[in-house]
Amino acid sequence: MPEARVIQLRPDDDDAYVPPAAPPGWEEQLAGGLEFLRRRVTGDYSTDEFGFDPDLTDHLLLPILRPLYERWFRVESQGLEHVPSDGGALVVANHSGTIPVDALMTTVALHDDHPARRRLRLLGADLVFDLPLIGSMSRKMGTTLACNEDAERLLRTGELVGVFPEGFKGIGKPFRERYTLQRFGRGGFVTAALRTGVPIIPCAIVGAEEIYPMIGNAKTAARLLGLPYLPITPTFPVLGPLGLVPLPSKWLIAFGEPIETASYGPAAAEDPMLVFNLTDQVRETIQHSLYQLLLQRKSVFG
Repeated sequence: MPEARVIQLRPDDDDAYVPPAAPPGWEEQLAGGLEFLRRRVTGDYSTDEFGFDPDLTDHLLLPILRPLYERWFRVESQGLEHVPSDGGALVVANHSGTIPVDALMTTVALHDDHPARRRLRLLGADLVFDLPLIGSMSRKMGTTLACNEDAERLLRTGELVGVFPEGFKGIGKPFRERYTLQRFGRGGFVTAALRTGVPIIPCAIVGAEEIYPMIGNAKTAARLLGLPYLPITPTFPVLGPLGLVPLPSKWLIAFGEPIETASYGPAAAEDPMLVFNLTDQVRETIQHSLYQLLLQRKSVFG
């Protein structure tokens, strides 16, 4: 009698279940790595006008960040359905954590968890590009200068652009002010969205505040080094280089419902009251989302 063949079915599906593809074996990984090295040596790769290098990002930079994303911070992303699968959009998020790890984790979330694997083109401060190695790697990962001209060029070409309006006021604030949004500047991100007619996606990030709890600021040393601040944390500088290891806090990243701007028309960017109101709306939406996420999180490190 022939042996019965067992077919696993989904609980709500009559079609045969197809298991996910197995991860590539070491031979495939080795072959892929050698092919990547060949492209780098021969120059068989391309960058865009801003210096973005998709080949290096996909095969080196994102793989470096994934262990932090998946295992160290155990990031959970929510509301990805609010981020369009194509076309320009502006992701606006809170900023914290002493160093901008939150921007990197948001980049991984949108690339790895979004069905369309969207790339986030970050807008960075001048200081980012002045730092050796970090500046060049940021360019290659898609970051460009935080100015309206570059933001609008990216948005008009259908890119997903990320901005953190709090800037250094957000990432450099003391731990006692955690999850309290700082001022959002003059609303430059709103004018960029209005001129290009793209939606604004509010994004709330919980978890970054605890990776380097800033309990003090060595202002004199910061001025000598040309830095906006020099953090003192429970582990740095007391533990030396070991104090640079971020604490493994639990992260939640939530993307809110889009705020449309197309109906206002490009000329609305010159209306200071409208710009102020939209800026305040985005800020209040993110602040409310932060409170909700904090209630969802069971513990700081859980």
